[in-house]
Amino acid sequence: MLEKIKFWGDHHPKWLGFLRIVLGLILIWKGIEFILNLDVLADFLRETGLTDQISASVSITLITHFIIILHLVGGICIVFGLRTRLFCLLNLPALVGAVFLVNLRQNIFKPYSEFWLSLFVMLALIFFSIEGGGLFAVEHKTEEAV
Repeated sequence: MLEKIKFWGDHHPKWLGFLRIVLGLILIWKGIEFILNLDVLADFLRETGLTDQISASVSITLITHFIIILHLVGGICIVFGLRTRLFCLLNLPALVGAVFLVNLRQNIFKPYSEFWLSLFVMLALIFFSIEGGGLFAVEHKTEEAV
């Protein structure tokens, strides 16, 4: 099954490479935005109620730093096409939480709602976790060399 998915994912139009790079840049941008607004991210996590069962101060701090690291490292790797499938899968839980736990609680039609951006990024992560890095990926170049 994995070989069939990999074979299916080896046929990439060039525009998918650019879409992957944009996805990585969005993740990097959100990671930097979370660093600059760490309290906002922590408040979002408190609002979801995920940390009610765990010690709130420790779990919120760990989860916020984990999300930031995943967004930054994952975004850089997705931009360059290094372990694209792995980092898309690792970032997926954070985006599922952003779409369903944070953004759906707010009015998705209010001005500057990030629901649509979060939904796009989540769908792109699902797509590239199946599709892989594409033509402009470093991992694609190393597979050709072997």
